[in-house]
Amino acid sequence: MAIDIYKREEQADGQFNGGAILEKKPIGFPQDGGALRPYSNLYYWAHAWSDGGSTIGEHQHQGFEIMSFVLTGKIEHYDSKLKGWKTLDAGDAQIIRAGNGISHAERLHAGSSIFQIWVDPDLSQTQSIPASYDDYPGDGFPVLDEGEYDLKIFTENRLPMDMVTEDLSIFKLTGKTEQFTLILEPHMVYSVFVLKGSPGIGEQSVSEGDFFIAREEDKLDLSSALDAELFMIKSPSKIPYRTYGERYRKA
Repeated sequence: MAIDIYKREEQADGQFNGGAILEKKPIGFPQDGGALRPYSNLYYWAHAWSDGGSTIGEHQHQGFEIMSFVLTGKIEHYDSKLKGWKTLDAGDAQIIRAGNGISHAERLHAGSSIFQIWVDPDLSQTQSIPASYDDYPGDGFPVLDEGEYDLKIFTENRLPMDMVTEDLSIFKLTGKTEQFTLILEPHMVYSVFVLKGSPGIGEQSVSEGDFFIAREEDKLDLSSALDAELFMIKSPSKIPYRTYGERYRKA
């Protein structure tokens, strides 16, 4: 049983265009030097923001499923399937199923921030299928009133976001009381980014921008959680295929 906390200062740093876009990476690329490496079917997780706005030029992906969640502001997205720019606002999300190859570019407007998260759906299978892309408006994600907290569902059982990767659930939790307990599935890994607030987790505490992982836990006791916002991914402890992260480490 373990809850591992990765404070914001322990996360890898990144930047584009001389710092016009900045990043903190709870799960960085192997060369990024952060405290955490890929695990479960999660390969990469970056929190990116831009004060003045800037563009990440066109680049290629293959195999992975790459999701962007617009946290604040507005972004634009271009890819070689659409052959045009599309705009996404705060609350919206997109997914690129990179398949046998797709190139894309991203433009963050001034004052915007996003998560970009890569998951491994079994690259030995997905690199041979055509690439595809979907975007999802923020008001299309259901919000469940769980009494002590609200739960916004981005994907569960491949809905609303349609994913190739199996057994992956993505939520945003907003606390409505100071204290409550989340029931967890011990065979799953819970990866959590603190979007807002400074909730207590058992005898520990976290702050905005921190990241924590709960493994082999059957519950999570939260305190000081009123209005706290947690972005959470539930993924399997054991993956039935060899992930790219595992292959990279053993290469």
